[in-house]
Amino acid sequence: MGDRRKSRELALQALFALDLNKTDSRPQIDDFIEQHGGDLSEPTRHFFQTLVDGVLENRKEIDDLLDQWAKNWKISRMPAVDRNIMRIAVFEMLHLSDIPPSVSINEAVEIGKKFGTRDSGPFINGVLDRIRVQYEP
Repeated sequence: MGDRRKSRELALQALFALDLNKTDSRPQIDDFIEQHGGDLSEPTRHFFQTLVDGVLENRKEIDDLLDQWAKNWKISRMPAVDRNIMRIAVFEMLHLSDIPPSVSINEAVEIGKKFGTRDSGPFINGVLDRIRVQYEP
């Protein structure tokens, strides 16, 4: 598994835990890294931190987009795994110009297949592709 995939999966796990605990506490992220990131390479740790911080800092904007483009779904009703996978991908599409949107979407779909339900991949793909169409140059 590549450094970025590992970062994305760890970011999903950290954001999922924060989401379920209804917090965005910095100490909780630090505890998460201490518990799960002891053997992380510096690039993996840095990208993980970029993703988590970026999602937390831009969550309102990201959630508004997900609400707008997820047909017949409110963000509060989405499965927590899918919601957090899409938050990461939307952050990447909007704020990390060195990553092509298609890569962010493909990674999100693959992670959704691994951590979500059998319906996660198509659901994530559909929502993210609608957002991509609006923001891709």
